[in-house]
Amino acid sequence: MPQTAFWVAAAFAAFATTNPAAAQVSLPPMNLGDSAFQDGIAGPSRMVQGSLSIQHADRVRNAKGEVAESPGSVRSMGVVAHAAWLTEHQVFGAWWGVEAILPVAAVDVSLPGRSDSTLAIGDLVVSPVILQWPETKLFGRSYWQRLNFNVAIPTGDYDPTALSIGSNAWRFNPHYAFTWEANADWELSGRLHYLWTGRNNRPPISTGAESTQPGGAVHVNGSVSRRWSDSLRLGLSAYYLRQLDDDRIDNTRAPGGRERVLGMGPAFSWNASQGTWHGAAYWETAVRDRPESVRASLRYVQTF
Repeated sequence: MPQTAFWVAAAFAAFATTNPAAAQVSLPPMNLGDSAFQDGIAGPSRMVQGSLSIQHADRVRNAKGEVAESPGSVRSMGVVAHAAWLTEHQVFGAWWGVEAILPVAAVDVSLPGRSDSTLAIGDLVVSPVILQWPETKLFGRSYWQRLNFNVAIPTGDYDPTALSIGSNAWRFNPHYAFTWEANADWELSGRLHYLWTGRNNRPPISTGAESTQPGGAVHVNGSVSRRWSDSLRLGLSAYYLRQLDDDRIDNTRAPGGRERVLGMGPAFSWNASQGTWHGAAYWETAVRDRPESVRASLRYVQTF
């Protein structure tokens, strides 16, 4: 089944709206590195997934990649519930499915002149259309692929005067996922996402604006792994984010705030008797206009 998790990044909004070295408008939470080995492989079934993500950032970088003065720190922990269903009904030769994702996050912010924390529910993410194609061949080897049309609904906790988990804006975040099995042991997987975020008509009061809208962005997850036993896979996982368009403040372009980040680290998967465990750790580099983080994630997936 699709292995989609939600990356908790509410801490970034706190940095961006209180530190002049970061962009005034922050990109919302998205899937950065929360999909990994054999991601494209799936078939008609039901799936439930629980994931835990822990993140720490103690520096923020500007548009030139320079470390800001007195950046403070942000710590976040997110728990995500995810359910998906791939039916046997086919559309364009692919199995059609749906999914829903709900995050809960605890965030602690420590900045010069400000300390804050919150524990709240984030925005609900749904997909009315998942298209999972059966196994095909690429260069004579097995190839799996999927399209997923995720939409985030602004249902999460939000207060323009306080640290919030929700983004108070609709988001469209479709992705294409694939897995290519090079041989019986090695595989290559990835996801290519596009992120569009709607307008927030009640932005944080620290922006001094009546409305804000982040620019569009692309983000990519990639991994390569080797099978070491019937249960264990080990490998490397990475993600890359690049903002394509300028943010808008009061419907006017605000140049100079395009976010960018590259994260890399080791990962594993373990097939237990009832389900599969996935884990990864990431260190970020090439950061622009956002905090630089270290992050670890652990997911448990059960299919029926």
